This record gives sequence, C-alpha cells and structure tokens, in this order.
Amino acid sequence: MAKDVFKKADSLYELYERKTKNVPDQISTHYCPGCGHGNVHKMIAEAIDDFGLADKTIFVSPVGCSVFGYYYFHTSNVQAAHGRAPAVATGLKRAHPDSVVISYQGDGDLAAIGGNEILQAANRGEGITVFFINNAIYGMTGGQMAPTTLLGQKTTTSPYGRAEANEGPPIHIVELLATLGAPVYLERVALTDTKHINRARLAVRKAIMNQVQNKGFSLVEILSACPTGWKIPPVDSKKWITEQMEKVFPLGATKDRSEEITATESRPREFVVDDLHRRLDLETGEDELYRHGTPDPNYANPRVKIAGFGGQGVLLLGVALADCGMRTGYQVSWLPSYGPEMRGGTANCHVRISADPIGSPVVEQSDVLFAFNKPSLEKFEEDLRPRGLLLYDSSLIDGAPGRTDVELLAVPATKMADELGSTKAANMVMLGAYIGRTGLLDLASVVAGLPHFIKAKHTIPLNEKALRAGAEFAARR
Repeated sequence: MAKDVFKKADSLYELYERKTKNVPDQISTHYCPGCGHGNVHKMIAEAIDDFGLADKTIFVSPVGCSVFGYYYFHTSNVQAAHGRAPAVATGLKRAHPDSVVISYQGDGDLAAIGGNEILQAANRGEGITVFFINNAIYGMTGGQMAPTTLLGQKTTTSPYGRAEANEGPPIHIVELLATLGAPVYLERVALTDTKHINRARLAVRKAIMNQVQNKGFSLVEILSACPTGWKIPPVDSKKWITEQMEKVFPLGATKDRSEEITATESRPREFVVDDLHRRLDLETGEDELYRHGTPDPNYANPRVKIAGFGGQGVLLLGVALADCGMRTGYQVSWLPSYGPEMRGGTANCHVRISADPIGSPVVEQSDVLFAFNKPSLEKFEEDLRPRGLLLYDSSLIDGAPGRTDVELLAVPATKMADELGSTKAANMVMLGAYIGRTGLLDLASVVAGLPHFIKAKHTIPLNEKALRAGAEFAARR
C-alpha cells in the first residue's frame, strides 16, 4: 500500500558534521529562530532532488550567513570571497557547462561589495542561478545598515534611522537588473504566509529549471526575516515583511523571458591547442626544451607552501614553479598571500603541481615547505606531512627545525646568493636546491624558462647561476 514519507531532502546532509564535529548536536542548523535561510535551503534542496541534479550541482556561497550553506548542502560546494560569488559561479559554469551552478547571496554581499559582480554577470547573461536573500540588514556581522535597509530603519550603524539625504534610498536589485537586456528571469518573492512561501518555492524551481534548459541568467530575490538583527520576535518579523518591506520592495516578476527562449542542451566550448604557441607567445618548437624530470615517487605531485617576508622573492618562486610545471605539461595552481607591506611584511603562497586535475589551489597539509625565515618556519612547520620535504634558509634560521619526522635540507641560500652577487637571488638558489633534490623538473628546462617569469632581463644570468648553484649544493647533500 502506498504511503507518503516526509523526510529531509537527500541534497541536505543527514548530519551537519561540518557545523559541529564530535558533539551531539549535528541535526540543528545554526540559524536564528525565525530566520528565512532554512526555508530557502529546503526549497533549493527539494528542487535539486526532484530534478535529479545532486551530482551536477555546484553551490557557491560567499561571506555572510550565506557562507554556511557549505555545512548543509550535500552537493559540490565552493566558498567565495565577499561579493565575488557571481564571478566564481561564472568561472565554474564556463569550465563545467553541464553543471548547475547556484550562487547563494545575502543583501550585504550581493548589493554592496558584490554590486558590480552581479551587474556584470547579469549583463553577460551568464547561465547561472542566483538566490538573493534580502533581509534589509547585515545579519551576520552585527546588524549594520545594508544597501537594502529601509528609510527610517534603525540599525547599529544608523541608530537614528536611514536617511535619504545621508545614506540614499535602498537599492532595488531586480528592478536594476531588469534594465539589462540579457537576464531571462528576475522575480521578487517573500517568506511570509503559506501562499507567498508556495510562490517562492515555484520561483526557486523555475530559476533552477531555466539553467537546466540552458536558457540563461536567472535571479530570485527573497524577502526574508532577520529577527535577531531587527530585534523583534520571529512571529512579528513576518508581519514586518508584509507591512514594511513589501511596500518598498514590491513582489512579482520584473522580467520573465523563460517561455520565449527555447530549451537547448549545453555545448561545451572546444579548446583548440593548435595555436597554443602563439597564444602563449612561445616560439615554435620551444616546448621541446621543457622536459619532465624523473622524480622519486615520494616527490611526485607535490603540494607546496613557500613562506618568508616581503622582498625575498617568495611569490616569484611560486610563480616560477607553477610556470615551469605548466610548460612541462603538469596541471598547476598558484595561490598567493601577502601582508600589506611591500617590503618586510609576511608573504606566502600555495603551489600545486600534479599529473592529475587539481580540485583546489589551497594547500592545507603540504608535501614540501620552503621556509625563508624563522617566523615562517614556526608558522607552517606543523602543516608539513610526515616524511615531507622541508627546505629552509640556514643563513637566516638558527638551529635545526623541531620536526624529526620529515626530510630536512638546510640551504644557506642568502649567503650563497650574496656570494654570487645579490641576495635577491636566494629564491632561485632554493629552487635549484629543490630541483636538485627531487628531480621533479628538468634543470635545463627551468633555466630555459627564466625569461618567462623574470621581468628584469638583465638579472637572468645571475638567476641562472643561482639555480645551478642550488642544484649542485643539493646534489652534494
């Protein structure tokens, strides 16, 4: 006998282990009572399940309460910098045109720092789906005034109420985007009574189906409660949406061309490599100079961290590794991080070199660590896996590192570079030592590649000497 089974959507995790590890409460979300995020999560997850999209959905969540979608959605997830979700979603959709890419954003994110990002993505007609949670406030960071805060509304940064003469009127996103030619579907809905929640559910499903049918850019703006930020009871917050927000943000579709556009299958853009030399500004046949090294299996596919202070060429060393790896035929990524100072501030980068596709440029546990000073060694030493390779500048770091379960290579890189003519070449000494120890890259190929990553061409002879000196030093150890 048939029966109805009411359960959580399969596209939501059964237990929220990413939210709370090793504690009993793994079934509750972190959202405040009355918050609308949970309702929208449920609508999206049910649509993903009903359309059979779980294995091809990529959920993009930036800074704000939106970022915690990573805890709950049992799909592919990418977290983006504040406001940059449309740009990240654009890249994901173009790289994986058969996927369903969902950008999930709040008003403080999408309408403020991300205003230009959403405008340009909509104007290009990117084939993504955007869900825009409008609660008229910065909910996560303390209840500050947002671009959608109503006139007269009090927040922690507008204690006398938003004034048009001082802060301007609230921004109307769907009306703004409706002036563009490319968007296919733009609608504003509200999470209030059953009727409006059902309308929101239909809008969510339509926006996702537009992407499935390859129709173009869709955005649904959802008026949602933030009782904590508004400082009113959850029950009253729904009344506030109806009586206050809907007067400023009228519900309904501002643009809907869904029926005008014929559903089509996505067609991945073909990548033609015949003219790759011209596109990379390489001379014909130059790729023959780039040969694979013969690394020991322990050194293959390295996840690398390089750290020091500004001015030591830390980031350039990462660029050199990635550039030479790419030209050799490896998959590569390079992710820089540096302090505000050009000289003297902290600097580090993550580099991955792999024979296989790279899922993320972030290196958490490293296989290789280059440490150019003691603070960097102390900060990143524990991230190195057991039996990993630690190269450190013994000219600047007194004493041996504390790890006894890793392979150590002490290189007096700064001293060696100074003897060659300039301490600035210490990074190339370290690169040469790494090549000499691991054999990951062919030294002659790296030397040939110097013009591609060394901007000051007059220093190329010095850097070549530094590479060879580092490789010879490692070979003697």
